[in-house]
Parts: sequence; structure tokens; C-alpha cells
Amino acid sequence: MATDPRTIARWVEVHRLAVAGQQPEIARKVGDRVGRVWLSTSRFAAVEAMATATLILGPHAGSFYQRGWARSSTGLPHLALEDYQRALSTYQQAGDRAGGAVTLTNIGGVYDSLGDRQRALGYFHEALPILREVGDRAGEATILNNIGRVYGSLGDWQRALGYFHEALPITREVGDRGGEAAILNNIGSLHNRLGDQQQALGYFRQTLLIMREVGDRALEATTLNNIGRVYDNLGDRQRALDHLHQALPIRREIGDRAGEAATLNNIGGVYDNLGDWQRALDFYRQTLLITREAGERAGEAATLTNMGSVHNRLGDRQRALDHLHQALSIMREVGDRFGEATTLNNIGRVYDNLGDRQRALGYLHEALPITREVGDRAGEAVTRYNIAMVHRAGGDLDQAIRELERVVDLDRQVDHPDLEDDTAFLQQLRRERAQERGAEPPAEP
Repeated sequence: MATDPRTIARWVEVHRLAVAGQQPEIARKVGDRVGRVWLSTSRFAAVEAMATATLILGPHAGSFYQRGWARSSTGLPHLALEDYQRALSTYQQAGDRAGGAVTLTNIGGVYDSLGDRQRALGYFHEALPILREVGDRAGEATILNNIGRVYGSLGDWQRALGYFHEALPITREVGDRGGEAAILNNIGSLHNRLGDQQQALGYFRQTLLIMREVGDRALEATTLNNIGRVYDNLGDRQRALDHLHQALPIRREIGDRAGEAATLNNIGGVYDNLGDWQRALDFYRQTLLITREAGERAGEAATLTNMGSVHNRLGDRQRALDHLHQALSIMREVGDRFGEATTLNNIGRVYDNLGDRQRALGYLHEALPITREVGDRAGEAVTRYNIAMVHRAGGDLDQAIRELERVVDLDRQVDHPDLEDDTAFLQQLRRERAQERGAEPPAEP
């Protein structure tokens, strides 16, 4: 596909004339071409405007699909879902199984971004057999990758790895180097979360080689960003900053404002971990400006959450609560149940730091059913751990132990890397209770 700016400019003019002259077939064909180029370079507002102009001439699955993609990418998930559903209906009426399956995939992606992991999985699993039926091996690999990403978000990392390793040979079979790199990147991210940083770096370096080979600057920047995060986890902050600062100009070069914000956010996170909280706040504020400018509401909420956490560490509890409550309002506005639970959990921790244990428990118990609703067992474990800490601080060791028993059980279910530490802490609390009662501590399991 030609991407020369002069060619695109000519297509845009042809599209304008086609809309003005009531020529739907020309408008749809040209709009589809331009939309695909603009989507690949994150020109989402332009895609939305062109697709809307095309739709003046009547319903068109491709235009609904592209507008849905643009709206999803600019923090308008509910409008995106409306467009995707209309695209799906149009594809189905036309008997276009392949188009319908791709749309189901994107609907699942929106629900995933909203934190509704179970509904996302439902759409992905609906799309998978259709893609196999029509022989779309590349689409099959994409779906398997997406399912793996959802299980990764849910903390079920072994199941996630299974799906990634099922998708990987398909991408190699169809010669999809970009797809192969994306999956290698996801596998690396999981190993990073599992605490296997060296293996994570191995996968990320494979990804980086492929990205430079095929010239995918966007995923190159993503991979440099991820390598930076691994070095941050390893405690090598300078190397982390080096990689993040390599990613930043690439994201600016390709106009990826969302990616730029993510990298600035991660640089802020490194300074946060270094204890340089003022510099961390500087980077978070830059992130916040971009997310608001781009209308990226989910990113805005995540940044406000990070800023709230820094203010909490600085001892400025009221400012922490102000930022966290702003984040919570946005999470609820966009319907991000996963993020809502995380933010409620963080608010609970601030109130615990204030010594207001009843209010802390109130927010933590509000978060708990949401983590179960979205199937986030790892998130449920974190929330129950925080509840246990509040009860322990209040001297209620029995309740703290009951919560930690649930935490350990959840850790086992998802093979969580904190299982050993949480089990040791549970045994410590049991010993404390036994000493309190003058009894022998229970035997180690």
C-alpha cells in the first residue's frame, strides 16, 4: 500500500469529491485505503472524520469498523462498541464470515480494555472457530495471542503462555514477522512478571531484531520500552532510563502520542522507584497533559493513579486522595471495572496509612467483588492481602489469617510468583497468634 504523503493527499481529495458527488462506492474504496494507512500511524481523529463522512452515503461495514477502531483508540470505548456492533451486523447480513470474525476480535479487545475480561474472552472464543473455518491462519494467531493477553491480565500466566506458544508457530508458518515479534514481546512481558528477567530479556532481544529487520518503528519503540521496564525490575535504573530514552524519540517521530505518554509514564516510574518523587511527578504531569490532549481517558486515569501513589508516599494523603478519586471517576465513566478495582484498592491503602481502618476496609471490600466479577484472581489476592494487613494492624489476627489463607489459595490457582513469600507470611501470622495465646504454633505445611 502506498503511503507517500502526496498519494495520500490525492486520495483524500478523491474521497472529498466522491462524498460531495454522492458516489458511495468510490468514497468507500478510497476511504478504506486511507483509513488503513492512517490507522497504522495513529491518526485516529482523521480516520473518524473520514469514516463519518463516508457513512453519510449509507451504512458500510468497513467504515463502521474503522471508525470503531479510531474511537476505541481515543478513549471512546462505548461509541466504538456501537460502531463495531453495526459493522458486525452488516458483515453478517452480507455473509462475510471473515469480516465478522475480525470484528468480533476487536469487540473483544474493547471489552478487554474496559476490564471486562470474561466478556472479552467470550468474543475471542466466538471468533476463533470462524477464523479456523475460513482458514485465516494469521487471524487465528491473532486471536490466540489476544486470549493469552487476557489470561495474562487475569494473572493466569501459565495458561497465557500456553496460548502464546500455540500462536507463535502459526505466525512463523504464515511468514508474519510482525505477528511473531508481537507474540515474542508478550512472552517476554510474562516472563518479566513471573520474575524471570533474564528470559524476558532474551525474548525482547529477539523481538527487537525482527522489528529492526522489518522496519516496524512502533513495535521497536514498544520493545525498547519493555526492556527498560525489565532493567527497572532488576534494579538497574540507569540502563532502564537508557532504553526508555531510546524509545521516546521514536514514538515522537512516528506520532504515537499514546506510546509517548506510556514511555513518559514509565520514566516517571523509574524515578519513582529511585525515590526521586519530584522528578517522577514531573514525568507523570507530562504524561497527563498528553493523555488529556489525546482524549485517552484510560491513560489519564492510570496516570492520576500513579500520581496519587507518589503523593501518598510523600505523606500528602489529601492530594493522593484527590488524584485517586479523579481516577476513580474516570474509570467508572469509561466502564473500566478492572481499573476501578485497582483504584479502590489504592484509596483503601491511603486511608489505612491515615489510620482510618474502617474507611480503608470499606474501599477494599468495595474492590473485592469487582475483582471476582472480572475474574481477576491475582487482583483479588492483592486486595485480600491488603485487607489482611489492615486487620493485622488492628490486632485482629484471626481475620488477617483467614484473608491470607485465601491469598495463598489464589496464588496457587494462578501459579503466582509471590506464593512462597505469602505462604511464609501466613505462617508468621500463625506463629504470632500462637504466641499470643500461649500455644504451640501449627506445624509447617
